[in-house]
Amino acid sequence: MENVIEIRGIIRNFQLGQETVYVLKGIDLDIIRGEYLAIMGPSGSGKSTLMNLLGCLDTPTGGTYTLNGNDVSKMTDNELADIRNREIGFVFQTFNLLPRTTALDNVALPMVYAGISKKDRTTRAEEVLTDVGLSDRMDHKPNQLSGGQRQRVAVGRALVNKPSIILADEPTGNLDSKTSLEIMQLFDEIHAAGNTVILVTHEEEVAEHAHRVIRLRDGMIESDVRNR
Repeated sequence: MENVIEIRGIIRNFQLGQETVYVLKGIDLDIIRGEYLAIMGPSGSGKSTLMNLLGCLDTPTGGTYTLNGNDVSKMTDNELADIRNREIGFVFQTFNLLPRTTALDNVALPMVYAGISKKDRTTRAEEVLTDVGLSDRMDHKPNQLSGGQRQRVAVGRALVNKPSIILADEPTGNLDSKTSLEIMQLFDEIHAAGNTVILVTHEEEVAEHAHRVIRLRDGMIESDVRNR
């Protein structure tokens, strides 16, 4: 079993004026390639900070983080941006789509940064939108789509560069229960196709889809349970 992520002794502190806030207090974590993992914890447990570190949106105060064999804990901002674009597909609660841009162009956007030709971008974006069930909505802008359809566009955008991991932050937070279930079924399919999926959530019914649940409390791992 090959680890896609290895974290050792991760610490993250923040300075608030004269005060140091200790958010992550020495976390060790291995995530196997192809795993389906949920990270849970109450407000203030450190789960958002951990997600930002896993997503290379932030760097740790101490400890090491190896992603796909690369030590990302000491990378520059430019190197982090490059590895984010290649290795990580993000899905956010608020979708983060460009409002005046079609579903197709929203999905193709990460490939612009990767330097892929327009023809290849279009082909790949069409393929991914078909995979997430939006073949008939490619030319629609976000305001012409339902919440669930917007989240499918966001999932398509996350998949388009064939990343090592899909990182989803409260992916059903803005959706009703029926649409939430549809989106979670989509994540189940993405995992079944071989992707590593990491969900950050406070909803038990979302976490139930994952095969392993890590619970944080006060900046430390409280429990790490494999469901199957």
